Amino acid sequence: MAALTGCQSDPHHNHEDQSSQNPCVSPLLPPVKIPSGLATIGHDKTYPEEAPARQIEIDGFDIDATEVTNAQYAKFIKATGYETDAEKLQPGFDVAGGAVFRLPTPTNPSWWHFVEGANWQHPDGPDSSITNREHEPVVQISVRDAHAFAKWAGRRLPTEAEWEYAAQAGTNTLYVWGEDRALKGEEQANTWQGTFPVQNSNADGFDRRAPVGCFKPNAFGLYDMIGNVWEWTDTSFEMGGPVPQQVIKGGSFLCAENYCRRYRASARQPHEADFTTNHIGFRTVNSVTE
Repeated sequence: MAALTGCQSDPHHNHEDQSSQNPCVSPLLPPVKIPSGLATIGHDKTYPEEAPARQIEIDGFDIDATEVTNAQYAKFIKATGYETDAEKLQPGFDVAGGAVFRLPTPTNPSWWHFVEGANWQHPDGPDSSITNREHEPVVQISVRDAHAFAKWAGRRLPTEAEWEYAAQAGTNTLYVWGEDRALKGEEQANTWQGTFPVQNSNADGFDRRAPVGCFKPNAFGLYDMIGNVWEWTDTSFEMGGPVPQQVIKGGSFLCAENYCRRYRASARQPHEADFTTNHIGFRTVNSVTE
């Protein structure tokens, strides 16, 4: 079985009611233009895979203000008839499906499970649905699936450097918003509050994925670059081994203080390019001429 990235939630969660509310931001926000500049990429004092910190020049580009949503992905599917990887037979399982987080139990301490029937329309398993959750980020998407959407939209996936530059938004603090994870007790992103993986206080108001744009944007006006769901980049992980792995960025609703503290712009993680989960999504970019 593929190694699973991640750090959350009970399959009987109550997040459905939260998701059926009005969207937190307009679903029609235009992409945000990011100017060219000198970017500091990586970090020397956190996880070793982030080192070394280095400076590189980044050309200008524009980037989606939010993660691609279920509604946006549905339009792509309707227009093209595309079949996602999770809807196909999975090697080693001989059924279609994807990985879903479930709270561990005394009889089953694992928190990741391959679930038959999990896909972008049923992100947490066949009994789940995206009905009334159109504004949540689409998940159970592979790199190939993300590339297909981006090509249809006339765009592409960001490189790791582009993504990190956009997420950092000119700041040099540990977290994009400052040196503390929570500011004056207020959560700044959709993450896990409590002891992972057994207790989550949901102090941020969400048990799993939040509708896009429910937390303050960064200085560039980008929402949910940190937390909510991990995001695919177009950069291969340099130590990926025999199975192709891609860099994902930003952390997710599963990242906690005691596990997977990767809700920082410099944080990075490898993940199998063709294996889908209920906590990885994406956004797209386009090169621009300044």
